[in-house]
Amino acid sequence: MRAILPPAMLGILGGGQLGRMFVTAAKRMGYRVTVLDPDANAPAADFADVHLCAPFDDAAALQTLAASCAAVTTEFENVNADAMRQLAKTTRVSPSGDCVAIAQDRIAEKSWVRKAGLPTAPYLAVEQAADLAGDLAAYLPGILKTARLGYDGKGQTRVKTADEARAVFAELGGQACVLEKMLELKLEVSAIVTRVSPAQVAVFPVAENIHADGILDESIVPARIAPELAARAQQYAVQLAEALDYVGVLAVEFFVLADDSLVVNEIAPRPHNSGHYTIDACATDQYQQQVRAMCGLLPGKTELLSPVVMVNLLGDVWAEDGGEPNWAVLMEAPNAHLHLYGKKQARVGRKMGHYCVLADGVDDALEQARALKDTL
Repeated sequence: MRAILPPAMLGILGGGQLGRMFVTAAKRMGYRVTVLDPDANAPAADFADVHLCAPFDDAAALQTLAASCAAVTTEFENVNADAMRQLAKTTRVSPSGDCVAIAQDRIAEKSWVRKAGLPTAPYLAVEQAADLAGDLAAYLPGILKTARLGYDGKGQTRVKTADEARAVFAELGGQACVLEKMLELKLEVSAIVTRVSPAQVAVFPVAENIHADGILDESIVPARIAPELAARAQQYAVQLAEALDYVGVLAVEFFVLADDSLVVNEIAPRPHNSGHYTIDACATDQYQQQVRAMCGLLPGKTELLSPVVMVNLLGDVWAEDGGEPNWAVLMEAPNAHLHLYGKKQARVGRKMGHYCVLADGVDDALEQARALKDTL
């Protein structure tokens, strides 16, 4: 693969916070960036060289992207996969539209995970009411998840009985779903892999993730698990990237069960919320890796430079009248690093920023991170 070097123009589909962090990484490395996003106030547009303010499937905007960019990537999986396939006819695209399409659909995603030889929770693909007609005991109590457009706990309903599952499916109007058995979890972790080729692969340290109301709240790194379990999570992430012939940054989320077995929960074909810690605590961050992968460069080193805890900042922290949180407590802590996403309006549940606390050990980092949040 030919290396793409600065000051080449790179393109990204999506201008949210992940796109913003990609743009800043690319700019620091000497590249120029075009962002395609229909939102005139897209956070990534603050730093981009060009903002194409148009729908993701706009033919003229896609043509401009293809003609002006040496390579194109995405910041989220619900972009138009066909648009990515179309772009790939004239410019380099990573990850591929095919890989993004798999990540967009829970049925396809779980099928590919199993095809890669990795475990998932017991699940049933539900594409029509008849799929729920049989004995569902193997999947109950469970969670009925829409196959598409679900994230941060959206599109998911817990069901205890077969009748409940059928009723929820009917309420969803026949949308394709997955009925997934609920497992007794010890904790949740994630591994983020960068793959350029079979010989060029790097994995970040495993993060332990704590969620609140289906949204990531804290990532603790290194994860408080046995080293051999962390190594297995990293190996699984690489195995899945290989099976997909993936090029780019791939996040793999896992459930850790009581017996320390690992189950793949879901994947994201892009940098991930649980990898924000890499900006402050790793030799190379996940956005630099995204740039390196799309440009055909060897992945950077991924070692952890310091134990770290990342805390998400949702709109809930802002005052009802839009007043800012008490940033002074974070700005005055010499081992805390605040990252705000430049979003114009704070809303409950909306990701507005994050901060990282670095310390000599994860317990100290976690204690301080929580104390800081309590004073915001």
